[in-house]
Amino acid sequence: MPSEFDEIRPYEDGEIKEAFEGLLADRQFSKIMQGFVPWMPKIVRNGLLRLAFAGVETPIQFQLRFMKPVVKYLIRKKTDGFTFDESELPRDKSLRYTFVSNHRDIVLDSALLDVALVEAGYPTTVEIGIGNNLLIYPWIERFVRMNKAFIVRRGLHPKEMLRSSQLMSRYIHHAVGDKKENIWIAQREGRAKDSDDRTQDSVLKMLAMGGNLRELNIVPLTISYEYDPCDYLKAVEFQQKRDNPAYKKSRQDDLDNMRIGIMGYKGRVAYYCGQPINEWIGDYEGLPRNEFFDAVAKRMDRIIHSNYRLYPCNYIALDCLNGSSDNISHYTAADKTSFEKYIEQQIGKATIKDKDEAFLRKMMLTMYANPLRNYMEATK
Repeated sequence: MPSEFDEIRPYEDGEIKEAFEGLLADRQFSKIMQGFVPWMPKIVRNGLLRLAFAGVETPIQFQLRFMKPVVKYLIRKKTDGFTFDESELPRDKSLRYTFVSNHRDIVLDSALLDVALVEAGYPTTVEIGIGNNLLIYPWIERFVRMNKAFIVRRGLHPKEMLRSSQLMSRYIHHAVGDKKENIWIAQREGRAKDSDDRTQDSVLKMLAMGGNLRELNIVPLTISYEYDPCDYLKAVEFQQKRDNPAYKKSRQDDLDNMRIGIMGYKGRVAYYCGQPINEWIGDYEGLPRNEFFDAVAKRMDRIIHSNYRLYPCNYIALDCLNGSSDNISHYTAADKTSFEKYIEQQIGKATIKDKDEAFLRKMMLTMYANPLRNYMEATK
């Protein structure tokens, strides 16, 4: 492993045990563990964790031993089913991919993909990029690096940002080409709060800094949630930015989004792997640089949008916004009553000064309508 990647890369084989001991020694992490079993003394709790950790020497072993059972539990308890469609990928399971997807959940987007790949017979999971703005405590950075995350530096000056992007791109090419790892990265910085998912050409330009895009074997991945447990938090953020253009989320806001995203109800969840871009990128390779990245981004968007799994709530939301019943064949009266009740309950969870319920409702309906709008545009 080149030393230039030491500050951003995940932990390697042989570093996991030391990182695990660092977790156990971290006071903040210890408080969190105590919250789960307040009746258990620390020495006993750490002893049991060490016993459970026995034999874990690599990041993939850590994921299979600890993370996979947690994600499977969340699928059982917090969703109404999870599906993964890889039918458009080559049959050769030894290939490695860079999955570029729309972004729904800070933690679970990649975690669900990990489980899906393992259960579909792939030999490894994904390394993921995570912003350092989310690494609020030292134990969080240690934990995510044990879980195959590399660090994306945020809030840098332009020159620093360029160097950081170049370093990250070189690392991604190294991970796919030399380490033989998969990568997951969001199509844009941060989540699309209104679910109008668009691939930023700047993401593709960053990926190309370290080499040719073909080397990364990019797959456009579509993530579809029936219900987004953070929808009301996103709507509140829209109102806060409307009322105060200088508004910035706090660290606590990020923690709340992570916690609610993980533990909230999601309904049905579907992942669909689109056609790898290597199969069509040659159509654009003669274009000028900026036109090339713009064309590839738009083609990826059409793939992602056309592969949405749509639910009654998407059709109901669009009809509510339009004041029409154009899509009534896709839902029942009971579906509509249930969704309207859900929206009211979510709005009720919003705590904000000068709460504008009409605005919050409109923004939440927009979040559920936009995937359908984009699907219609992509498939017409």
